[in-house]
Amino acid sequence: MQIKKVALPETSMLINNPNDYRDSYCGQIDLQDKTITIDQVGNAFFVSSPKWIGLLLSFRNKIVSLFGLKTGHAISKEKKLIIEKGEQIGLFKIFDKTENEIILGEDDKHLDFRVSLFLDSHTQHKKKLIISTIVVFNNWFGKVYFLPVKPFHKVIVRNMLKNTIQELKY
Repeated sequence: MQIKKVALPETSMLINNPNDYRDSYCGQIDLQDKTITIDQVGNAFFVSSPKWIGLLLSFRNKIVSLFGLKTGHAISKEKKLIIEKGEQIGLFKIFDKTENEIILGEDDKHLDFRVSLFLDSHTQHKKKLIISTIVVFNNWFGKVYFLPVKPFHKVIVRNMLKNTIQELKY
């Protein structure tokens, strides 16, 4: 499965948001005769995380809690998640949702971030899933914090995108 770096979709709700960092990655979903909804995309995103990402987030939570930053709880893969505006899922708050996009993220002392799960219709049986991230640094600590996070972020997003697409196929 090919994952490509792309531009933020022009119709994304994030397109006009200010940011200090931005990236977008795209993968194609071959649906055969299936249809998928944005709720299925959201659920697949949260339940398909590789174990090593969970371990990294757990390690991150232990360290950042010392600095008074927000941490999230583990996400249960057994229950269906409620993907609605205002819900909190792990570290992520759902900020907005449309028929083809979910905006999630968090605001904290050091930085604010948003993630877009954007389902783009390609043809009747093929869609593209684009995961975009924007980050706004609130202070110097946000900039310093993001320096070591940035390389991991790129690897994590690419893996999450691959795993989400795999999850959607079944």
